[in-house]
Amino acid sequence: MRIAVLRELAPGETRVAATPETVKKFIGLGAEVAVETGAGEQASIADADYAAAGASVASRADVLKGAGIILAIQGPDPQGLSGFADGAWLAAGLNPFGERARVDEYAKLGLEALAMEFMPRITRAQSMDILSSQANLAGYKAVLMAANAYGRAFPMMMTAAGTVSAAKTFIMGVGVAGLQAIATARRLGAQVSATDVRSATKEQILSLGAKPIFVESVAGIEGEGAGGYATEMSDEYKAAQAELVSSHIAKQDIVITTALIPGRPAPRLISDAQLATMRAGSVIVDMAAESGGNVEGSVSGETRRIHGVTVIGAQNIAALMPADTSALFSRNLFNFLSAFWDKEQGRPVLDEEIGNAVRLTQGGKVVNERLLG
Repeated sequence: MRIAVLRELAPGETRVAATPETVKKFIGLGAEVAVETGAGEQASIADADYAAAGASVASRADVLKGAGIILAIQGPDPQGLSGFADGAWLAAGLNPFGERARVDEYAKLGLEALAMEFMPRITRAQSMDILSSQANLAGYKAVLMAANAYGRAFPMMMTAAGTVSAAKTFIMGVGVAGLQAIATARRLGAQVSATDVRSATKEQILSLGAKPIFVESVAGIEGEGAGGYATEMSDEYKAAQAELVSSHIAKQDIVITTALIPGRPAPRLISDAQLATMRAGSVIVDMAAESGGNVEGSVSGETRRIHGVTVIGAQNIAALMPADTSALFSRNLFNFLSAFWDKEQGRPVLDEEIGNAVRLTQGGKVVNERLLG
């Protein structure tokens, strides 16, 4: 089985889908690994490092020749794919809802496209979950971005010239990214509060030493929600949440928003009117900017000044830490493929539960129910 590792061509993408560590592991399974020239350069991995791990390093055309599995971070342009084996697998973050036309092209090429972001939230798939691994580091980095843009200190400081108050930091959305953001803000010495629509997160917020801010008058989501993710809330809940946020956000210095709903635009959490109540110099990092934004006026990839508030429309935060995020992403891919590796066939064979969840295309057709509904 030949595994091809592609160099990322998307603007701003610095990660790579395999590292020398995972190359060695794939070779240990009996696979042949070919890495496109320069694939790891922006993640501080030289071609020589891949060669030392046992991979061949060559042009894209040569790497793809006869490949049965293609690994990437983002879905590659179908026009640049040729020469792979019939029915080859493409495993990457494929953005199926946002790039549906590209998925159709993969089907026409005869690829079996596997969307790693569709990995089910089940115990045995935790080590394969790219969303969690990347969100963890993104939540950490989002707080550092806010700290860098904030014109004041994060921790309380007592000096001979007077006391500097701790930054008040509010985390909206307590998934993997939100929990890491809470932990990071706490480590930096901020006074941290957080909110979520899922009632189960209240205990998690408290366990990290932050203050939970929850709507009590209207029921939210009991437990963890569908698949561990939040879902669309009632209009009554949204109104109560907006009122709660309005009273709380005016007192905050830093806000990190992380709320996403799979397959839907990001929910609007902060309005222009609420922004106007924050004091000048406050900072918001909108981690959902690429999906439409949690903050009114935020633009993906831009930092804007709105009512004196710095609003950072975060874009591909994971790519800002390519060495570590590549290491985690590549392990997710290895854990996924190795879990199903059939030694007799010399290739992975997916089971029904995970296979049906992540498989987008097969036999020249789009087969995933989430795209056909």
